[in-house]
Amino acid sequence: MDGRDLVRSMRVIGSGRAARGVRAAWRRRRIDAAGLPRRGAERARVPGRVESVEPGPGGGVIRFSRSELRVTVAVNGAVFWGWDGAAPQPSYALAGSGPEPDPRAVLEPDKDGGWRVVAERVTVVVSRHGAVEVCTPGGVVLRRELPPRWWEPVGGGEARWMQRSEVAADARFFGLGGRASGPRLRDGSYRLWNTDPGGAFRPGDDPLYLTMPVQLVVADAGTHLMFYDSTWDGTVVLREGEEGAGSGHDRAGRCELRMDGGPLRCWVMVGPPARVLLTWASLTGAPALPPAWALGHQHARWGFGDEQEVRRIVAGYQERGLPLDAVHLDIDHYDEHRVFTVDRERFPKLPVLAEELRRDGIRLVSVVDPAVRAAPGDAVYDGGAAVDAFVRDASGRPVRGVVWAGESVYPDFTHPRVRRWWGGLYEERLEQGFAGFWHDMNEPVSFNAFGEPTLPRSARHALEGRGGDHREAHNVYGLCMARAGYEGLRELAPQQRPFVFSRSGWAGMQRYGGTWSGAVATGWPGLRATLSLVLGLGLCGVPYSGPDVGGFDGSPAPELYLRWFQLGAYLPLFRTHASPRAGRREPWEFGPEVLEHARAALLERRRLLPYLVTLAHLARRTGAPYVRPVWWSAPEDRALRDCEDTFLLGDSLLVAPVLEPGAERRVVRLPRGRWYDTVTERAYEGPARVLVDAPLSRIPVFARAGAVVPVRGDEGLELETWAPAPGRNGGGLLIRDAGDGWDIPEMERYAARWEGEAVVVTREDETGAGAPEWPVRVRGLG
Repeated sequence: MDGRDLVRSMRVIGSGRAARGVRAAWRRRRIDAAGLPRRGAERARVPGRVESVEPGPGGGVIRFSRSELRVTVAVNGAVFWGWDGAAPQPSYALAGSGPEPDPRAVLEPDKDGGWRVVAERVTVVVSRHGAVEVCTPGGVVLRRELPPRWWEPVGGGEARWMQRSEVAADARFFGLGGRASGPRLRDGSYRLWNTDPGGAFRPGDDPLYLTMPVQLVVADAGTHLMFYDSTWDGTVVLREGEEGAGSGHDRAGRCELRMDGGPLRCWVMVGPPARVLLTWASLTGAPALPPAWALGHQHARWGFGDEQEVRRIVAGYQERGLPLDAVHLDIDHYDEHRVFTVDRERFPKLPVLAEELRRDGIRLVSVVDPAVRAAPGDAVYDGGAAVDAFVRDASGRPVRGVVWAGESVYPDFTHPRVRRWWGGLYEERLEQGFAGFWHDMNEPVSFNAFGEPTLPRSARHALEGRGGDHREAHNVYGLCMARAGYEGLRELAPQQRPFVFSRSGWAGMQRYGGTWSGAVATGWPGLRATLSLVLGLGLCGVPYSGPDVGGFDGSPAPELYLRWFQLGAYLPLFRTHASPRAGRREPWEFGPEVLEHARAALLERRRLLPYLVTLAHLARRTGAPYVRPVWWSAPEDRALRDCEDTFLLGDSLLVAPVLEPGAERRVVRLPRGRWYDTVTERAYEGPARVLVDAPLSRIPVFARAGAVVPVRGDEGLELETWAPAPGRNGGGLLIRDAGDGWDIPEMERYAARWEGEAVVVTREDETGAGAPEWPVRVRGLG
């Protein structure tokens, strides 16, 4: 901890907590000095030459003089390989035991002493020195992994390793979890260590709360997803390639990954983006399905104060005719910031308040932090101590940090017993009337030195019985906490779909819920960063996310607030939230003009709820994110790959948010096909760049020609159909559910086509085509 960290800590949390934080930081460093093994001299190693092979199901083992490589093609098309005997399990990313090997894939000799595994979708070629090439079935190389290198401590211990890769010169990198700079990842270094930046973050800040060693690489030759399954601290250095002009040579794109430990193992998936994300979801688990109310508008503020303030805010929404689906209570509703408690003076009848709100269709959502005040007599602390729940240092003493509740200890969520205990604590939250939960401060963090881990790296964790330290457990701490909450809620309220979203997590996070942007800085750069985060997380398999509308830390100007609000209305998680220093975020606080335009955005969100529910079910079934880059269906279009200010909402809508001040028009890049402005119904032909109006009252939204979009009309559900282009057909999907529960709803397919001068919509099923059950409204006929 340096002087800058100390000053920042004191400014943010006050001198009292900062002083305790300084002591905690020094204590952590002393613990690490005593508990971590000294590295000392290291021995460098590379695989060497091929000496023998052992065919096996879906591939086999290739033995080199100083290592061995296991290659397996799974039945879902994913390819696994691991060095030094690494197997797919144990893994925090994989759902279950992982997919079965594909019996059709076989290990066979290749040229120059190498070997290869040929499968339906991919060919993996291994050179005699350990380079691994991922090729299309036609033999085009998508990625070349150079022989890896290890640095092993002479006295034993975890080896550091490095993997260098090459991709096509035209390739673009995406992913790596939640990154404020993006969604396309430019040249630079990206750290793989979940981190609270210690205040509001901006586009250049890295790392943030949720990092993943997951790359999605898009090139002319094809798309592939690369996942390095190690939870340790690491760094990814990316360098985009460059195509030679005239007689010049191409310069390949490059990736260099350095990890401080863990196995060197990875998975790769090849194909169109939709297939890649489907394979990823089959590997790491289907995204959790939020209850329908969680797709509406949610209002939060750190500093609601008391029950009367909550009622006043809700009444403000109701009096102005503004839809509201949930209210979030931050840490200020706790008794002295202690988790799973309630301040009885300010919230004396919280269950009554929750029931009043529920009768009006509004749910209460509670923040849950992982830190537990280290105070005998505290019910949560005593309960955790009784089951030996808290993380200990190498000497066997509970590790302590400083958080909002003061001196605190931390549950070891990598132990199944601790997850069961923690999951049972949500019964208190349910009894208070809460219907949803947002996990905060779970990187985890402490007020010692921002940007450093709360727990000593030498702190001991169960790691599902394997045993290990915080160097391996840190990145999955939030993931395991989400699992504890999700599984506890499944047991406590089995008829309800749990609603959990978490600030931190790791690969596979989608199994338990979603995430949000965290403390994004108020400002136009912060607005742009939130779109980057949502798009990037979706490409890593986390489809449900969104920002704190307006930014977390500052007071947005009315125009900025409105543009942020309009963008949020089209993102999966639509939530206003801010710190006490940022002021109020209710739409009426920004003047009558902003109020009316915000009302329009809220009503449009409410109108699109049937479509959003459909997208949520599709995400669970296929892994496809709700919010998609514009190149989703045309990754070969280079111009679309570089478009970062526009996105697709499902297959049917294209949203072009306003991301700069004073803009009343903006340029929109349209993919191939006909697109309709959803307000003017004017048709545009893509691919093209078009200049369209973007008045303060709305952001440009386009509908794909032929799209059948389920919406909420004046009389209930209706099918909004956009006229197909001449000579073309269209269609859409509708998935209805009761808003909660586990029944699997039927998928309804609709087709739209021209019959003479009219557009006809029919429902398609196994028995043929029939009339739709719902009213049809055709648009775009002008």
